[in-house]
Amino acid sequence: MNIPVMKKIVPFLRPGHDQYYIRKRVPARYAPVEPRQIVQVCLFTDSQDVARRKAPEVWNQMIEAWEAKLDGKDTEGDARLAAARNLAQRRGYRYLDAADVANLPLQDLLERIASIKDSRGRIDMAEADAALGLPSASAIKVSEAVDHFYKIAEERVIGKNDDQLRKHRNPRVKATEAFIEAVGDKNLADVTAEDMFEFRRVLTGRVKRGEIKASSANKDITHLLALWGPVAASKGFKLQFESKGLRLKEGADDDESRLPFSESWIRDKLLAPGALAGLNKDARLILRGMVNTGARPSEIAGLMPEDIKTDAEIPHIVIRPNENRTIKNAQSRREIPLVGVSLEAFKEAKGGFPRYAKNSASLSATVNKFLKENGLRETPEHSLYGLRHSLEDRLLRAGVDERIRMDILGHQIKRERYGEGGGLAFVRDQLLKVAL
Repeated sequence: MNIPVMKKIVPFLRPGHDQYYIRKRVPARYAPVEPRQIVQVCLFTDSQDVARRKAPEVWNQMIEAWEAKLDGKDTEGDARLAAARNLAQRRGYRYLDAADVANLPLQDLLERIASIKDSRGRIDMAEADAALGLPSASAIKVSEAVDHFYKIAEERVIGKNDDQLRKHRNPRVKATEAFIEAVGDKNLADVTAEDMFEFRRVLTGRVKRGEIKASSANKDITHLLALWGPVAASKGFKLQFESKGLRLKEGADDDESRLPFSESWIRDKLLAPGALAGLNKDARLILRGMVNTGARPSEIAGLMPEDIKTDAEIPHIVIRPNENRTIKNAQSRREIPLVGVSLEAFKEAKGGFPRYAKNSASLSATVNKFLKENGLRETPEHSLYGLRHSLEDRLLRAGVDERIRMDILGHQIKRERYGEGGGLAFVRDQLLKVAL
């Protein structure tokens, strides 16, 4: 920004006046926002020393105000709104939306109206924007909210690799598209409670027709609320609706928990000699690694070589954030002892799982397709993730304490955690009770 350098300003007394003034030519840069070629401003003091101190300050304030006007000239949306707020601050009053300006005490309102005219009595639109709150904060469409969210909420995706970012973004895009199809691509600030309940009505119709489950509809609503709240706050406006009453009632058929494989199925089918021979090595080892660790497929796929400690006194893996992936939550950071077929699998994978390290979605698709094509699903609803729940069931039946089960699986426990949970040796002994 090329702001004109201020030259020495000499205050003067106007003939017949006892107040000092400054008189300066307006820099050519500000001609688009200042019609006067020369400005003459009263310093409201009869002291020459005070006038000399005030003159540079007053001139700088004028420069800043002109810059603020330039920022908003011939722009829309965010830039115009930012310029209006900046100019209002320079003028010494708080920026308010037009609706709030209209509710000001009469004297305050009249003062703002009087301030929007220039020296020739013409309305200065930049001054009107600032004083009367004319710029709209709604210059963002529903379709633009997703991209804006990821600009203002970067901390929510810090450390996520491309695959994780895609998984985070896709359901929000899906929910946005569903809303636009049902209601339209409105300005976000104009979305009303009526619009949201129309969206709910459309989702309910899809649930009745069996196209989606109520839980899926609720996820769309939840994603939109979590998306739009920060966006609205960053734009300086409030959403026109509340979330109360929007969620659909979920029934028993909405339970989306993955079915656990039975112990006999894992032992006699999945771990039978040659059963997984047609599966690529990384996928095969990850599947076997899940059997006795209960780790999420993405957690195992993202392990770095240094996190696979099969040569330690108590062999174990370390699940923590790394360059391949973030972790789901604080409870997901953990160490899991290795026993049985999982220990043997990790001994073959000391270099990690480069094929799926940053693309665990393709891992699940590959394994589930293989299981389906080779008759290795216990039921059509079973999937790779069922191995995680299988370990949880086996630990429960073996009487392993809830704290230990939650620590192994990386679940949040409802009571306070104290101590180290028994240490690796103790946890290994618990896993040996159910190891395959």
